[in-house]
Amino acid sequence: MRATLLYGAGDVRVESVPDPRVMQPTDAIVTVTRACICGSDLWPYQSMERSDSGRRMGHEFIGVVDDVGADVRNVKRGDLVVAPFAWSDGTCIFCRQGLQTSCLHGGFWGGELDGGQGEAVRVPLADGTLVVLPVGRDHALMPSLLTLTDVMGTGHHAALAAKVGPGKIVAVVGDGAVGLCGVIAARRLGAERIILLGRHADRIALAREFGATDIVPERGEEAIARVLELTNGLGAHSVLECVGHGAAMSTALNIARAGGAVGRVGVPQDEAMTGSQPAFYKNVTIAGGPAPVRAYIEELLPDIMEGKIQPGRVFDRSTNLDGVPDGYRAMNEREAIKVMIEF
Repeated sequence: MRATLLYGAGDVRVESVPDPRVMQPTDAIVTVTRACICGSDLWPYQSMERSDSGRRMGHEFIGVVDDVGADVRNVKRGDLVVAPFAWSDGTCIFCRQGLQTSCLHGGFWGGELDGGQGEAVRVPLADGTLVVLPVGRDHALMPSLLTLTDVMGTGHHAALAAKVGPGKIVAVVGDGAVGLCGVIAARRLGAERIILLGRHADRIALAREFGATDIVPERGEEAIARVLELTNGLGAHSVLECVGHGAAMSTALNIARAGGAVGRVGVPQDEAMTGSQPAFYKNVTIAGGPAPVRAYIEELLPDIMEGKIQPGRVFDRSTNLDGVPDGYRAMNEREAIKVMIEF
């Protein structure tokens, strides 16, 4: 089979790798039908040191079950399934609390394990990880269903962590796919006003259609001043930090109002969190982390099936497996919001 490997910063290749096979009785083998490139894939794309063996890439995929181990009960051959970006057993103490990204026996795709940007994947702990989809593989809603693997669930997680609710003013830091899905999530949860901090015209247009009421293109101190101006000097009740850079987190904490909350889902690129003093003196709650998207699939799936939300619109470019290296380039250069891979 063929799969995507990263050999170092800017060096993405599609190469032949061994076919996956059932290794444990709880495994399933999934033939991938749709996958995508994530904004978090760009961090190693920009900075990974040279590797002779390469690193398997991709953590978002939908596919058809091709084989299952003897102990798998919840999925069967021929099922179309969606895979969250973390695999989990569904039974440990954290999975039962809806925190599958902290599963005692789970893990994340890519690296030494199969990546989603390939023709097939071995899925450990298939019963706790995979969710059967109630549609065929070519359904028109497939792009939106693909967002359940990560970005829609991550945007929802940010909104929950930031305590978004009816009547609240929400600020979203970042206009990437997660930030745009955060706008969807905030509107879905009843936010009265949604301020997007972003500066790319195509993303701003989409954010407005998703429910953003105000746009702040400024950055740094100017962005903070603008948000405070829009909120009568008080700041936002809920702030979704969807970038991961220290500057973005500092902005998020400075635009949160006293007693407000920040939901952080951008993968941190700094060891120390900036803005601790403003957060402390304003009694701002800081929550979030890797989104347990497996916990949200059953909640979000009906809204996608009924057309109430359309997160698949964040995909503005599609390619086949051979086009994945250029897809990385396009996303890194902000030519594309999010690239979908069709098999």
